Amino acid sequence: MTEWTEHAAALADEVTHPQSRWRDAVRSTPRHLLVPRWWWAEQDGALLADGPADPELWMRATYSNTTLVTRIGALHADHAEPGNRPAWWPTSSSTLPSLVVQMLRHARPAEGMKILDVGTASGYSTALLCHRFGAQHVTSVDVDPYLTDAARDRLAEVGHRPELVTVDATKELPGTYDRIVAMVAMPRVPASWLRALRPGGRLVTTLTGTTIIIGAQKTPDGGAVGRVERDWAGFMHARHGPAYPPRLIEQFPQAREQEGEEVSTGRYPVLNVSDAWEVSTHLTLTAPGVETHYEELGDRRTAWLFHPDGSWARASAEWTDPPEVHQSGPRRLWDALERIRNRLNTEGALPLYGAHARITPDGVVHLSRGKWHASIGDQ
Repeated sequence: MTEWTEHAAALADEVTHPQSRWRDAVRSTPRHLLVPRWWWAEQDGALLADGPADPELWMRATYSNTTLVTRIGALHADHAEPGNRPAWWPTSSSTLPSLVVQMLRHARPAEGMKILDVGTASGYSTALLCHRFGAQHVTSVDVDPYLTDAARDRLAEVGHRPELVTVDATKELPGTYDRIVAMVAMPRVPASWLRALRPGGRLVTTLTGTTIIIGAQKTPDGGAVGRVERDWAGFMHARHGPAYPPRLIEQFPQAREQEGEEVSTGRYPVLNVSDAWEVSTHLTLTAPGVETHYEELGDRRTAWLFHPDGSWARASAEWTDPPEVHQSGPRRLWDALERIRNRLNTEGALPLYGAHARITPDGVVHLSRGKWHASIGDQ
């Protein structure tokens, strides 16, 4: 199949500028060979797509600037039967190419550097790195042995043979590196990354539950300093086994209907917090570990907040009416959310992007901008 090059060229035109050093890598990488099957999201579950069975769809999907989900729960699309309809809970994907390029740009790699790609998945980001810098300079790790095995075979098919290692990236890494770039979100910067980062090396990652990208250079004390990039990204969070643990909503059945310890009227309309990136990020930095859930039934909107310490909140209202808010547990999560929304309305922005980032040698991230400061990873 030769027409893929035209599709790849069109994708490169879309996700890179004409002078971009990543342009040729995008044009030259056969993404379709790395993603032969994937899942579509449907209301009643996931729907399997088979590229070789529908070449036109294969070209259109894999060379669009779109994330293609390849694994639902513990079921990879490569192993699925056409009738499988697993519930939509993605655990691996081929990330949209513009975001992959964006993360690689923030890493600022250069010729001759040893580069670690965290989160192999389909192998697309690894392929771009191999094209630019040579496979001998690239290592990619993933917790899932099938993903590293499949990527190894598919990358070899297109002429790349980087080092691919199955490892939990929150634990010890298989070498030392000048650049570490993560295509998964981490709950904190693993101390193992700082140990594996060579003097003056740079790491780039997102943090679980946030959309901030942290870029930081290693410092002589074994930590790192940098900033929150004036950019944003959303990645699946790192897992430690075949699937993610149950969501907190499953552990708080009482939050569905039960009256809270405190009942009040909210100041602002019900918000789908996960879709409000700045607000959800700030909430995570305020209450690390918080999870959100949102439902609509006609004009009625209901949002839930949950925290591992046992706190929960539920707010429900018709459309933009002030919501009835129920809260229980040691934290008043909805109050914390409303303080964030009030700050956003008062100041016009939240002090996230461009914030100074200091990472301690044990991986705690301290953020600050003006009078605002937050830490994540020290709980």
